[in-house]
Amino acid sequence: MLPYIIKRILLFVPIFLLVSMLIFGLSKLTPGDPAESKSEGVMNSVVNLESQRRTYRQNAERLGLDRPTFYFKWTTAAYPDTLYRILPQSRRIALEKLCAQYANWENIQDYYHQLLQLERSILNVPYQLTKSDDFITARNATQQLFIAHKDNIIQARLDNITTASRGKLPQDSILLLGDYIGKEVYQLVAAYDRIKATAQPNRNYLPKLYWYGLDNQYHLWISKFLKGDFGTSLRDYRPVADKIKDGLYWTLIINGIAIILAYLCSIPLGVWSALQKGKKTDKRITLILFLLYSLPSFWIATLLIVFFTTPQYGMDIFPSIGLGSSSMEDDPFWTVFFERAGHLILPIFCVTYAALAFITRQMRAAMITVLSQDYIRTARAKGLNERKVIWKHAFRNALFPLITLLGSLFPSLIAGSVILEIIFNISGMGSLIFDAIFAQDWPVVYSVLMIGTMLTMLGILLADLLYAWVDPRIRLE
Repeated sequence: MLPYIIKRILLFVPIFLLVSMLIFGLSKLTPGDPAESKSEGVMNSVVNLESQRRTYRQNAERLGLDRPTFYFKWTTAAYPDTLYRILPQSRRIALEKLCAQYANWENIQDYYHQLLQLERSILNVPYQLTKSDDFITARNATQQLFIAHKDNIIQARLDNITTASRGKLPQDSILLLGDYIGKEVYQLVAAYDRIKATAQPNRNYLPKLYWYGLDNQYHLWISKFLKGDFGTSLRDYRPVADKIKDGLYWTLIINGIAIILAYLCSIPLGVWSALQKGKKTDKRITLILFLLYSLPSFWIATLLIVFFTTPQYGMDIFPSIGLGSSSMEDDPFWTVFFERAGHLILPIFCVTYAALAFITRQMRAAMITVLSQDYIRTARAKGLNERKVIWKHAFRNALFPLITLLGSLFPSLIAGSVILEIIFNISGMGSLIFDAIFAQDWPVVYSVLMIGTMLTMLGILLADLLYAWVDPRIRLE
């Protein structure tokens, strides 16, 4: 048995790595710049350039965005190996596209440095002279050049800056704006002309491999994840692990109790329904189960709230939606228990009834198949007690569908139900994921996805071990 367990565990290691790479790749494709969103208030300021860059770089270093994306990069000779150092992300993307067009990084890098120098010169213009239209045009065009990569757009912005630099400053000054930025504008235009004059597009066809080692974003991310550090929320800057912990508590309680109740009720009901196959009792059970399975949970939840929590429409048996007063945490245990339990009865029922119907049907079908096997007829022919035939011989071999279902239930334990949690106003995993998606809080979304992946593999592993325990032939094969 031990070699079988080790073999199954080792099989999941490459699967986990591949899935983690896929999820990490998706996280890199999501829109937005996490470091920029954290410093949005500062990045909108043009008064203190060094403060902007220092704040952004600190955020980028904290998030690991100043490192290469992966262990290696398979690209072409048109791209350098240090392009990942360009921050912010929007500027790096523009430089990547320039490399794809002209494939001469040395001149593109010089153009970028000249653009940075022009930005500094514009910000060094005296404050009382920054209200002119020419200054505003030059400043805006310079900022647009950082994210521009198409030739017509870059040329238009360079023309705007050149024209603005020849304009007079306000207050009837005899000086031109060019006296402050003219030299930098001339060098910038010349640098861009050199890019176009020395273009080497053929370098895009020369493959090149860059090796970065362990100091990369993926290695940092997966290392922290395995240690329980899921990053920081982009919405409220709380640790993602704390947010998941808060939502997971109530989701585990509701789904855990619901699954236990569903299995405890569906197993004997499914076995009994199989023994009554073709009889009126079996037909009635089948009808009831199909009705339960077809009823939408959100509709049932709404009806339960209306008729069992609202006095004017029905019976005020259960407390209203939510989880009760949040100020009860210091009360005695049993007081808090009965208060919370009253709020959880209806959500647990809504999760249980659909699972009960499905599992019962699976148990019934498996038992009917097993009861028609030759070894069951042989056991009965030997004179074995019917109870022993059912529960010792038939039931054990009918467990395979239930084991498969049990393995698939692990990720559903943390998934929660968005609709039910919103209807019952429960702060579980479903509502957490729903809010995170709409707030574009991607660290939360991808952390939950990774946890779900791990639980899925854990469920499959448990199912494999249970298969081997129920049927030794699987282990031997």
